[in-house]
Amino acid sequence: MSTNHHQVFVSIGLNILYYRKKRGLTQAKLAEKTFYSEHHIQQIETAEEMPSVDALLDIADALDVPVEKLFEQR
Repeated sequence: MSTNHHQVFVSIGLNILYYRKKRGLTQAKLAEKTFYSEHHIQQIETAEEMPSVDALLDIADALDVPVEKLFEQR
């Protein structure tokens, strides 16, 4: 992952964490809803892994938020 974009992926991960907790979901439940592994969800939330566009769209759908909400700066 490029260090130039690392902060963007940190923000995305924190937004996923925020909306996941707001919905009362565990990482395991989000993984179940998106068909990704719990480990993969954890890596995305902690910016250890760069999510694909498909993953971002699937996660946004599972969280019932527009995908652009995952890119907001808080």
